[in-house]
Amino acid sequence: MKGNGTVPLNELVATLRAVAEPSRVRLLVLCFRGELTVSELAQILGQSQPRVSRHLKLLCDAGLLDRFREGSWVFYRLSAGGAAAALSRHLVAACDESDETIALDLQRLAAIKRQRAELAAAYFRDNAAQWHRIRSLYIDEREVEAALAEIVAAAAPHDLLDIGTGTGRMLEILAPHAGNALGIDQSREMLAVARVNLERAGLANSMVRLADMYQLPLADASFDAVVIHQVLHYADRPDAVIAEAARVLRPGGILLVVDFAPHGLEFLRDEHAHRRLGFADADVAQWCRLAGLEPDAPRRLPGEPLTVVIWTAHRPAAAAGSLAAPGRARVSAGAPAVERVLDR
Repeated sequence: MKGNGTVPLNELVATLRAVAEPSRVRLLVLCFRGELTVSELAQILGQSQPRVSRHLKLLCDAGLLDRFREGSWVFYRLSAGGAAAALSRHLVAACDESDETIALDLQRLAAIKRQRAELAAAYFRDNAAQWHRIRSLYIDEREVEAALAEIVAAAAPHDLLDIGTGTGRMLEILAPHAGNALGIDQSREMLAVARVNLERAGLANSMVRLADMYQLPLADASFDAVVIHQVLHYADRPDAVIAEAARVLRPGGILLVVDFAPHGLEFLRDEHAHRRLGFADADVAQWCRLAGLEPDAPRRLPGEPLTVVIWTAHRPAAAAGSLAAPGRARVSAGAPAVERVLDR
């Protein structure tokens, strides 16, 4: 690829040849909408895994898809950079979603995503009352909480948002360092526990609401600090979660992501619905940059067997209001951030 984003003729022809097959176009359309495994793609296309794997290899070799392994699972997603990646997005945009084949693929994809969401929701429901105990099996949360409290206290946010608040533990730890604090979660059972915990802690500046982390019912640039604590590994599209968190971050605001470094503990996926087995620093940094944030050096808290990483990133002051999520309507910014949530 040349510096101006163009490619030599022979490379362009090779790329077009790689995608010039109906099943491969279908794979591009699907991988544009999230990270998917070979088995999921084979299920959607109604083809054998070996056949789908051959198609995926050709697309990866052409630079149209990225492939990455996590334990025994292999994920595919649309390539993040390069001229081939730009071409793949143009091809996806040109596909008619009302086409009978594409429409059926998208229906099957939606069913798979619903199944994922149901598994995660069932896990949360089953473990709502003992969530603190489950987390403590992996690492000492007190060390993580102290580090987060130190960072948030230094930032002194007026409005703080905790995405995936669960039992509200992060609000208990961080709300005393903020003017107002809001926790959102998609589990009513979790929110019921969180409300009890916040009332018991006497945190009058905190509230929790039912909301989707992919579509926050919040105005652009409405929070000074956003926390995503031990949530990202459940996400179907972690990059989209970070992008949505960045959207609601004010200029000069800070994003804090807490999760595991890459590991191979498959039982967390099998028994605890973890979608991802940790994250590489480079991936988190790239997602932050794509969302218009400037990543800082990560802070690692080694444990046995898991290591927790605290990734932070800041919204540059010059980026005020410049990064609304595509297709999202802006919410009026006339009231305090914690009062503009849709109470559903």
